[in-house]
Amino acid sequence: MTWSARVARWPIWAMLWKEFVQMRRDRFTLAMMIGIPMIQIALFGYAIQTEVRHLPMVVLDESNSAQGRALVTSLVTTGNFDLIARVADRDEMRRMIESGKASAAVIIPPDFARDLKRGREATAQIVIDAADPLSSSAAIAAGSQVGARQTRALIARASGGQIGSIDVRVRPWYNPGLRSSVYIVPGIIGVLLSMTMVIVASVAVVRERERGTLEQLIVTPINKTSLILGKMVPFLLVGYVQMTVILLVGKLLFDVPIAGSVPQLYLGAFPFVVASLGVGLLVSTAVRNQAQAMQLGFLYLLPNILLSGFMFPRAAMPEAAQWIGAALPLTYFLTVLRGILLKGVELASLGVELAALSGFAVVLVALSVLRFQKRIDG
Repeated sequence: MTWSARVARWPIWAMLWKEFVQMRRDRFTLAMMIGIPMIQIALFGYAIQTEVRHLPMVVLDESNSAQGRALVTSLVTTGNFDLIARVADRDEMRRMIESGKASAAVIIPPDFARDLKRGREATAQIVIDAADPLSSSAAIAAGSQVGARQTRALIARASGGQIGSIDVRVRPWYNPGLRSSVYIVPGIIGVLLSMTMVIVASVAVVRERERGTLEQLIVTPINKTSLILGKMVPFLLVGYVQMTVILLVGKLLFDVPIAGSVPQLYLGAFPFVVASLGVGLLVSTAVRNQAQAMQLGFLYLLPNILLSGFMFPRAAMPEAAQWIGAALPLTYFLTVLRGILLKGVELASLGVELAALSGFAVVLVALSVLRFQKRIDG
């Protein structure tokens, strides 16, 4: 039976053949179909881990005693803490935790060693940044057990003399109830903004190109930079509307605290929204149609969700995954979001994150303008 006879008898074969030929020709879509599952399995299997250890810890040792140093050593040997610095006072300790440089702090009072020698109960305190319940739960458990362990060690070393006990009191900050919604809801602001800005901006420009209206705009007196910026401003306003809605819903439904200044939060969100729009515009210069824009946009969003610290703690990820996360604007914006909303941090204390976001915004928008000019001019 000839091919034409088969087609006449079974018309579906012609349709199937046409689709496979079209798929083979659309190499971009074919690469996405193969590449996205490979990236997903690599990210989920290699980078995503929920067991968090080696949290950065600072020490405020007001006793300056051998007993205090032994307690700190016992905490470090659990593997849940890494000593990064010794601070001079409680204000410095608070600044270290608020800035995210430290996730825990040990406070040893001046009379710690004296109480032990007199057979009394010596009290120490461990402050845990509990904004991320997943990261802090293991640290809280380890901190609670260290006091009893150190007491047993002191008794074992004592030679008939009187010896006191150690009471280590763990105090979780920012999220004492360890509610996951307190951690997740602020992150949703960043994820939705990233998703909306990247997908909508890329699809909007590609749709203009497909309809032929983009070329009509190019021949007007409007220069290309003004055209790009004009495309961005409406989406920028949409992003702020989304932020407002999520903040209101999060407060009403989940009682998410707003410890800091909302105007400062909006100001800190500006470079992130611009950077996300820059990614969307850059995507639009690399694709030919809206389907490809959607695919490439989702390929960008996948590591944002998995490697930025939105769902999984970055401290538990391998170093390579942390480096990839450091190249994502969302990683820095989540620090700004959670710092202002949950910890009440001033925007001035988040200079590193704001500088990184501003750098992303400038570079991505500049690249988008350059690529846009090159593509339209041929």
